[in-house]
Amino acid sequence: MAIKVLIPTPLRQYTDKKDAVEVNGRTVEELMKNLMSKYPQLERHLYAEDGKLRSFVNVYVNDEDIRYLQQEHTPVKSIDVISIVPSIAGGVEINDRAFVGEVRLSNEEIQRYSRHLIMPEVGIDGQKKLKASRVLIVGAGGLGSPLALYLTAAGVGSLGIVDVDVIDVTNLQRQILYSTDDIGRSKLDVARERLRRINPHVEIEPYEKRLTADNALEVLRDFDIIVDGTDNFPTRYLVNDACVLLGKPNVYGSIFRFEGQVTVFDAKRGPCYRCLYPTPPPPGLVPSCAEGGVLGVLPGIIGSLQALETIKLIIGRGNSLVERLILFDALTLKFRELKLRKNPECPICGEHPSIHELIDYEQFCGIQTQPLNSQNDQQSKISPEELKARLDRGDDLFILDVREPHEYQVCNLGGYLVPINDLQQRIHELDPSREIVVHCKMGGRSAKAVEVLKRAGFQNVKDLIGGIDAWATRIDNTMPRY
Repeated sequence: MAIKVLIPTPLRQYTDKKDAVEVNGRTVEELMKNLMSKYPQLERHLYAEDGKLRSFVNVYVNDEDIRYLQQEHTPVKSIDVISIVPSIAGGVEINDRAFVGEVRLSNEEIQRYSRHLIMPEVGIDGQKKLKASRVLIVGAGGLGSPLALYLTAAGVGSLGIVDVDVIDVTNLQRQILYSTDDIGRSKLDVARERLRRINPHVEIEPYEKRLTADNALEVLRDFDIIVDGTDNFPTRYLVNDACVLLGKPNVYGSIFRFEGQVTVFDAKRGPCYRCLYPTPPPPGLVPSCAEGGVLGVLPGIIGSLQALETIKLIIGRGNSLVERLILFDALTLKFRELKLRKNPECPICGEHPSIHELIDYEQFCGIQTQPLNSQNDQQSKISPEELKARLDRGDDLFILDVREPHEYQVCNLGGYLVPINDLQQRIHELDPSREIVVHCKMGGRSAKAVEVLKRAGFQNVKDLIGGIDAWATRIDNTMPRY
């Protein structure tokens, strides 16, 4: 009995680029085993070493999470559709405060928002609620740009934005708040200037600081709604936990290549992010947009949906995405809706929570935050300057490039190309007696490759610090960056 299994973008490289495959099976467990048999490389991404489905991977039968059915013993029928969903990063209480009498709209504001005011679902009362609201956007990048633009234009009273980055040329393909003339400037400075020109009635509150466990509760506390525009797992879990502890709704969005996810996490009324993904993937297993890429218009679509959900929460109209997860595939232009359920065993919003304060999220996500100290760690690294000097001396070095072929075409060091996902199968092509220097774009995949090689018995392997991007900025500024 063949059953359709939908494959998310990050995993399609292991299914011959297919977005859907048909597999036989009477239960989810049989189905997944047959899927692994057909595409063996999927196994390490979907299952942990103990043979259990990874905690950051969810499987749905139609729109139901198997965790709330019969788990992997859930029976399946030929008419069912199976979805693999890995992690990729009514109204609210403000309505009472924003009610008629506490807020006034000027004549200019009435004219500005007239297209809202003539809608019975918004009207004067709804626009006053928008003006009285306080919304915080975490991240002023791809998602934060459309969020900030639309929430400012809509008349949100106070808009906080958290970011510490400066504008880079690679941002401009998708971060529509910024222009070529802004390269090198603080994102927050530029955002504040542009947003004030769009709507001088909105108070822009910039927070040019890195959100941490030490300051998150203080920063988030005075806002009504938190909108997650982040691109990394530590901050995503930090935002979630802070929202749960403070009782704030969290409007969530994430993007990767051609796919996006949107929902509203509100632990008062439904699940939180940890209910969906209890723990993060190991470092390096899920590529970031910097390494995996993202279609420029995708954050515009997902960020706009987040802005829509934020406005609906403020005015108290429509059905919010609480308990619903929207998946968007830009290649097929299809939306899918999956049900989310509150996990009674969730460590922060469940029936018996074990998390009562913010934790070290870098450590929780397995990210190295301290400088490398051990001699072995130091010996397994090489700086771009050291590599350049050794190549100039004519040292016998084997350069191993673990990026993808399309990245190699953009720029390369003339190394031997073996994409990281092919390394295990092609390791026989490498000579263990040679000194090998491994690189990728920025260092994430190469560090993983060094581990694979060392486990296979390679003794003399080094990881290029910062990857080919560091080489382009520190050694060869004629090399294109991407």
